[in-house]
Amino acid sequence: MLILGIILFGMLVGAAAQLIVGRSAKGVDWGLALGAGLVGSFLGGLTVSLFSGDGVALRPSGIIGSLAGAIIVTLVWQWWRRRGVASVSDER
Repeated sequence: MLILGIILFGMLVGAAAQLIVGRSAKGVDWGLALGAGLVGSFLGGLTVSLFSGDGVALRPSGIIGSLAGAIIVTLVWQWWRRRGVASVSDER
Protein backbone atom coordinates (compact mmCIF):
# COMPACT_ATOMS: atom_id res chain seq x y z
CA MET A 1 0.00 0.00 0.00
CA LEU A 2 2.90 2.33 0.73
CA ILE A 3 4.31 1.77 -2.77
CA LEU A 4 0.97 2.75 -4.34
CA GLY A 5 0.86 5.88 -2.18
CA ILE A 6 4.38 6.85 -3.25
CA ILE A 7 3.52 6.31 -6.93
CA LEU A 8 0.29 8.32 -6.62
CA PHE A 9 2.05 11.14 -4.77
CA GLY A 10 4.80 11.19 -7.42
CA MET A 11 2.27 11.37 -10.25
CA LEU A 12 0.36 14.20 -8.58
CA VAL A 13 3.51 16.20 -7.89
CA GLY A 14 4.75 15.61 -11.44
CA ALA A 15 1.40 16.66 -12.92
CA ALA A 16 1.39 19.79 -10.76
CA ALA A 17 4.93 20.57 -11.96
CA GLN A 18 3.83 20.28 -15.60
CA LEU A 19 0.88 22.58 -14.97
CA ILE A 20 3.12 25.14 -13.27
CA VAL A 21 5.72 24.96 -16.07
CA GLY A 22 3.01 25.51 -18.66
CA ARG A 23 2.08 22.23 -20.31
CA SER A 24 -1.61 22.68 -19.44
CA ALA A 25 -2.57 23.44 -23.05
CA LYS A 26 -1.20 20.09 -24.20
CA GLY A 27 -2.48 18.09 -21.26
CA VAL A 28 -0.45 16.08 -18.80
CA ASP A 29 2.15 13.58 -19.99
CA TRP A 30 1.59 10.94 -17.29
CA GLY A 31 4.85 9.13 -18.00
CA LEU A 32 6.79 12.34 -17.50
CA ALA A 33 4.62 13.16 -14.48
CA LEU A 34 5.51 9.85 -12.83
CA GLY A 35 9.22 10.15 -13.60
CA ALA A 36 9.53 13.81 -12.65
CA GLY A 37 7.41 13.33 -9.54
CA LEU A 38 9.39 10.37 -8.23
CA VAL A 39 12.85 11.72 -9.09
CA GLY A 40 11.95 15.26 -8.02
CA SER A 41 10.40 14.06 -4.78
CA PHE A 42 13.43 11.99 -3.96
CA LEU A 43 16.01 14.64 -4.79
CA GLY A 44 14.18 17.83 -3.88
CA GLY A 45 12.03 16.56 -1.04
CA LEU A 46 14.79 14.67 0.71
CA THR A 47 17.29 17.50 0.29
CA VAL A 48 14.97 20.21 1.62
CA SER A 49 13.73 18.02 4.47
CA LEU A 50 17.24 17.22 5.61
CA PHE A 51 18.43 20.84 5.34
CA SER A 52 15.44 22.10 7.33
CA GLY A 53 16.07 19.53 10.06
CA ASP A 54 12.82 17.60 9.58
CA GLY A 55 14.56 14.31 8.78
CA VAL A 56 12.62 11.97 6.56
CA ALA A 57 9.22 12.72 8.13
CA LEU A 58 6.43 14.02 5.88
CA ARG A 59 6.44 17.76 6.49
CA PRO A 60 5.47 20.81 4.39
CA SER A 61 9.15 21.50 3.68
CA GLY A 62 9.48 18.10 2.05
CA ILE A 63 6.34 18.58 -0.02
CA ILE A 64 7.54 21.99 -1.24
CA GLY A 65 10.95 20.48 -2.00
CA SER A 66 9.27 17.64 -3.90
CA LEU A 67 7.38 20.10 -6.06
CA ALA A 68 10.50 22.21 -6.65
CA GLY A 69 12.47 19.09 -7.59
CA ALA A 70 9.72 17.93 -9.97
CA ILE A 71 9.64 21.37 -11.62
CA ILE A 72 13.41 21.24 -12.16
CA VAL A 73 13.23 17.70 -13.58
CA THR A 74 10.35 18.74 -15.89
CA LEU A 75 12.26 21.80 -17.14
CA VAL A 76 15.40 19.75 -17.76
CA TRP A 77 13.38 17.09 -19.62
CA GLN A 78 11.71 19.72 -21.82
CA TRP A 79 15.08 21.35 -22.53
CA TRP A 80 16.61 17.98 -23.40
CA ARG A 81 13.70 17.10 -25.68
CA ARG A 82 13.92 20.47 -27.54
CA ARG A 83 17.70 20.12 -27.81
CA GLY A 84 17.32 16.69 -29.39
CA VAL A 85 14.75 17.95 -31.91
CA ALA A 86 16.95 20.94 -32.81
CA SER A 87 20.04 18.78 -33.35
CA VAL A 88 18.11 16.35 -35.60
CA SER A 89 16.79 19.21 -37.73
CA ASP A 90 20.30 20.76 -37.91
CA GLU A 91 21.69 17.54 -39.39
CA ARG A 92 19.30 17.68 -42.36
